[in-house]
Amino acid sequence: MSKLVKTTITFMAILLIVAIAALIVVLNISGDKDEGKAESIDKIVEYAYETPEITTDLEDGSFVRIQFQILTDGKDAKEEISKRDFQLKNILIKELATMNEEKFKTGLTDLEAEVKTKLNAVMTEGKITNVYTVSKILQ
Repeated sequence: MSKLVKTTITFMAILLIVAIAALIVVLNISGDKDEGKAESIDKIVEYAYETPEITTDLEDGSFVRIQFQILTDGKDAKEEISKRDFQLKNILIKELATMNEEKFKTGLTDLEAEVKTKLNAVMTEGKITNVYTVSKILQ
């Protein structure tokens, strides 16, 4: 092969690699324009489900009354979580039964994360995006 053909093939290969790299960058950068923006409070409230107050005992015999606000990613997920209320109560009773008074006072964030994880495991029509404790009484 002549030197001109080798140079042309090398140039074309480099040009092809640069074009593919540029395409990848453009596709990744021009993704969803709303990504990273916080949702409006109206949208959050629209897809939120407030649990009824649940009263149960802790491992050490203390009683607790607790209520959560569960945020979902859409209308279907909100409807589904309201139908799965019995599973939510079951998850909460089991989680709270392993906690003592001290762990309950300091571990609410862990409890919220565990409830979110376990609810997402049973959800089929969307997902739980966050769980907030909105009321708690320890007796």
